[in-house]
Amino acid sequence: MRYFIHLSFDGTAYHGWQIQPHSTSVQQTLQDALTTLLRRQTEVVGAGRTDTGVHATCMVAHFDHPEAIDTYQLCYKLNKLLPPDIAVHRIEPVDESLHARFSATSRTYHYFVHLQKSPFRRAYSWQVFMPLDFEAMNRAAALLLQYTDFTSFSKVDTDAKTNLCTVSCARWEEVEPGQWRFEITANRFLRNMVRAIVGTLVEVGRGKLSMEGFRQVIEGKNRCLAGESVPGKALFLVDITYPQSNHTKASVPSCG
Repeated sequence: MRYFIHLSFDGTAYHGWQIQPHSTSVQQTLQDALTTLLRRQTEVVGAGRTDTGVHATCMVAHFDHPEAIDTYQLCYKLNKLLPPDIAVHRIEPVDESLHARFSATSRTYHYFVHLQKSPFRRAYSWQVFMPLDFEAMNRAAALLLQYTDFTSFSKVDTDAKTNLCTVSCARWEEVEPGQWRFEITANRFLRNMVRAIVGTLVEVGRGKLSMEGFRQVIEGKNRCLAGESVPGKALFLVDITYPQSNHTKASVPSCG
């Protein structure tokens, strides 16, 4: 039987989601806990690969088990065993044809930027030390919806078979005075893609890159043309959608 796990995590202490040799990952931590509780080696497959330091208020993973499971009890025991920076919100049986990664139809990320020094935002938001033209950044962000090849914003030498993505939303919004949030939704994301896009949009906001220049960055299909990647600590995976459910929200817990 296949089960979906809906979880969230603070990625500060982890080298991303994916298992890596000699590094602590969210996937390995969750997998080890499941293996302990189910008393059999259990592989976990996640909906995506978040980078080092990146967080998730909504992550979905699946695992297979030959027997029916009391999902409420397993959820409770996992939360007792897992460290405080990983929380499982619910576990549910799904059709075996569903795959946490390949069945997902969209993912949404948020990136947070603040313009004034704050001791309370520093861990989960990136402070920018110069004024930014967010109207210009929004006009540039809208151009992303006109393209599908995002090679310019992808980490080089990855195992991705294609750099094609369909972006359906990309916009900046002031969520509090002096704090802005970039929201982007796509069917899939390349490694480092969101952080590279934000870094390039900031160049637009600083007046160092024009609208036409931003368009040329996309069309150039060359990572060297884009801006620097911004810090991962301010990036959150916040939503994942699947064909058989409208939204998978890890912010709505069903067990302790």
